[in-house]
Parts: sequence; structure tokens; C-alpha cells
Amino acid sequence: MFTCNHAPGLTALAAAVASLFISPVALAAPVKTESGLVQGVEENGVLVFKGIPFAAPPVGPRRWRAPEPPEPWSGVKSAKRFSPICMQRGAYPEDSPPEPMDEDCLYLNIWVPPGARTEKLPVMVWIHGGGLINGSASTPLYAGDALSQRGVIVVTANYRLGALGFLAHPDLTQESAHRVSGNYGLLDQLAALNWVKRNIGSFGGDPDNVTVFGQSSGSISISVLTASPLARGLFARAIGQSGGLFEPIDAAPEFKLAGAEQVGVAFGERRDAPSAQALRALPASEIVAARFNPQPNIDGYLLHETPYETFAHGRQNNVDVLVGSNKDEGLYFLSGREISRATLSDELKRDFPTFIVSLIGPKAPADDKAARKAFVDFESDMRFGWNMWAWARNHAASGKGRTYYYRFTRTPPDDEGASHGVEMQYVFDHLDIKPLAWTDEDRRIAQTIGSYWTNFAKTGDPNSEGSPAWPEFTPSNQTAMIIGNQIGAAPVPNVTNLKSIDRLYAAVRVLLKYGYAIAGVGGLLLITLLWRIGVFIVRPHKKART
Repeated sequence: MFTCNHAPGLTALAAAVASLFISPVALAAPVKTESGLVQGVEENGVLVFKGIPFAAPPVGPRRWRAPEPPEPWSGVKSAKRFSPICMQRGAYPEDSPPEPMDEDCLYLNIWVPPGARTEKLPVMVWIHGGGLINGSASTPLYAGDALSQRGVIVVTANYRLGALGFLAHPDLTQESAHRVSGNYGLLDQLAALNWVKRNIGSFGGDPDNVTVFGQSSGSISISVLTASPLARGLFARAIGQSGGLFEPIDAAPEFKLAGAEQVGVAFGERRDAPSAQALRALPASEIVAARFNPQPNIDGYLLHETPYETFAHGRQNNVDVLVGSNKDEGLYFLSGREISRATLSDELKRDFPTFIVSLIGPKAPADDKAARKAFVDFESDMRFGWNMWAWARNHAASGKGRTYYYRFTRTPPDDEGASHGVEMQYVFDHLDIKPLAWTDEDRRIAQTIGSYWTNFAKTGDPNSEGSPAWPEFTPSNQTAMIIGNQIGAAPVPNVTNLKSIDRLYAAVRVLLKYGYAIAGVGGLLLITLLWRIGVFIVRPHKKART
């Protein structure tokens, strides 16, 4: 057999030639964390630290337990590559590139402006959306390079999803020190925020000036965290984009711990796994493949009551908030559905209780085009518009911090309106991820919204010289900042419909308070009566004592 005795020399030559065509990666100086040294890389003008563990792997006996601290390491851990994302089905956003998945997924990523080690910069922690079913901290859309260049440190973190992140079960409750279960994904978010509090100073960040920001279920999570005593002191500001948990969720048993446990029992029985031990023996892939609707539960530990009750009584954490939604969110829910004048009511009843559609749903559209618009508008208001308005209104009335409210109206080149999630490419200033016919106007909006978001993170006020003035949202001045083809302050759009939803939810809460059933003819008649006299039962909120 012929053997090349000069292979080592040829290998070295090949490496030398390759080096002429491959740019070397600029390594960042190692940074000390509580678990050990980490070393990132320089990319796009900022330093990036990828795949830093903020908790121990939630596998084996740690599955369905509160996150535990990461194991320390010796030497310098490379932080040049993203970690696997948490186990999930599908992707969010839907056109995100595929990423490796693993149950061992509790890692975060940090974007740092050069030279920040000697400063105390504001910190922005992103909580991704995806319906608590999918999404990741490392999808290219969420790269923090453009925001970081504005003088902030950006952190993105994974958290457990689906049944792995939100399954409650009596066995799991029994083994918990706090006698709770479910909410593991939210506890992961808290663990990431606690890690930031303890470690971000080593990267040049100010642990006392942290802003959480998120979209969709990430924003819903933020509404929960702002209401949770466990998050007190972990962030000074919150940005919520199209997601909140302010509906009367106590009408649904599965939002309470006991009801969530029964959902978990049924889930285990369908898998022939009646106990926590049997559930932990199942492959993670089998658990993720099974049907499960993840949601937070009121467990008396992370959540003591509904977020609406917390905010309405001024018991939320003392933070500044900036919240809002997009004009045409409901377009997201049109996929695969034929909406016409004849089918409008039935299609809406697939998504919402019949009594809601009957009382406040759109009435007799003129034609199919009008029906389609009515569907989009109603879905937008019910799912997002009212939640964000209720969040702003109750927070402003509580006196617990400044409040700013927005409405995003820009239609990107690939959409027919300002649909759910389209603002994210502007927020992160990553328009070029999609090769579309972006205009100078799109880039101006991205620059403006990036300025608003980072200014808010720095000072609690989005305003700066050169940008249209954004007035504070107050009980006496309910003003929205319209961000679109025109940028400027205006009265809250569609407020009449939002008030109608508010009256209906107030009626439901009155019935729940006095123990009346929501279902049945009697319940519907009571709700209708209370809704029609809603002006008498919806009182202005009193400013809370601080």
C-alpha cells in the first residue's frame, strides 16, 4: 500500500492556504461569571457570548423541577456557538431556520458593545414568543447586534416549552418544596433574570437597570412576571409587544393549580404514564409530540391571583412599562380559513366562546370583503388590543411607574397589513434577514423604533432629540404613539370596541366574584344584563398606595 510520508507537511500547507481565504475569528477577552470564565467572539461590531448556561440541565430527575444553578467549570468555556434550543414542535417565527434541539437547553446569549467592561450599561433581556410551544433565543431575527450598538447590553434566553415547561401534576406538586407544579418555563425566565442580576456587571452591565422585553407569549410572560412577587427587583422596566394575560382567566379551571394538575393527570394517562416517575421515563421527543396546551397557572407561589387583579389593585412590581400591539394582528389567524359573510360568525365561535361573539362580535357585514376585515379586527382586539390597553390603563392608574402605549401600523413588503409579529424585524433592525423590497421609509421606522426602545431601557422614557415626541399614557391622557407611515401621538384607536370588551370582562368578573356560573342560559342572561349596564360597574381605578 502506498503511504504518503509527507502528510503532516501537506496538512499544514493546506491549513496555511485556507487561512488566506478564511477570516480569523476575533476572540473577546475572557469574562468571569460565578460558574467560571467564558470567552465570546467579536461579530458585527459587538462582542457576543453564546450558549452560557444559566441553570443546570433540566434532564433526568431535574425534568419538571425548578431550575437549579449551573455546575461550575474550570478553565475558559468557549462561548462561540449557540446552544441547542428547547424541545418543541414547529418554529416561531414560522420562517425561522431550523436549529438543533435538546432537553438540555437552559442557556443564554449576550451582545456587548466594545469597551463596555468599564461601564454600567443598561441591559435588555429578550423573552421570545411562540405560544409557549416553540421559539428560541438564537434565531437570527433576535440577534442583539444592532440594538447593542445603541449603547445597551442585549441578553436572550431559552426557557422550557410545551409540556416540558408547563405540565402540572399532583405528584410533581407533592415533591416540590413550595407544593406547586407547572410554570417551569416561567421559573426558567426568573432563573435567567437572577443570573443577569448576579453576573451582568462582569460584562459591563448595570444589574439595577434591566429591561425585559418580549413579544406574543414572551410579552404574556412579562405581564405575569410583573405581577409576580418572585420577580420583584429583577427588572426596572418592561416592554410588552402584543401579549398580556389580563382576561378573567379564573373562569377556566385549568388556570388554577388544581385544574392544571388534572390536565396533567389526563396527559399522563394518555401516555400510559400515571406517575411522575413514569412521565420522567418517557423520551422528551414523545412528550413534545403529544398534544398539550401550555399556560401559566395560579399556584400561590409564582402567581397569587390573576394578573388583572394584581394590576387593578396596584399590587404589581414597581416598574416602568411600554406596551402596545399591531393594527392587523388578526391576519395571523386567517391562514387556511375561508372567511365570508356567511361563515364569519361560525369562524369566530371556533376561537371565542359563543356568548362573547353573540354580544360583542361584528354584526352583518355588507359583503365577503367586509366580513374578512371584521374577522381580522375582532381577532386583533380580542387577542391583543384589549390586553395591551388594559395593561397600560391599569398600570397608569396604579402609580407604580411610567406608562407608554403604542400602535404599530406599518405594512411590510411581504404582508397585507401590520400582522402579528411584523414589528420584530423593525425592533431588532434586521430588515435584511428577508430579501424584500425594503424602502427608506422602512429603515427610518426601524431606526426610530430602535431609538424609542433603547432610550426607554436607558431612562424609562422613550423620547430623545430628533424623534417625534411620545407622551406618557395617563388616566387623564390616554394617548397612543402611532408607529407607521406617519409617526406621532393620537387618541387610542378603536377605543369604543375596547371599552365594549372591557365591560363584558367586567361582567364576567362580577359573576365569578359572587360564585355564579358563566355557562347556561341563566349565566348568559346575567352577563348580558351586567354588560349592558357596564358603565355602572366599571369604576375608575384608585391610585394605589406605594
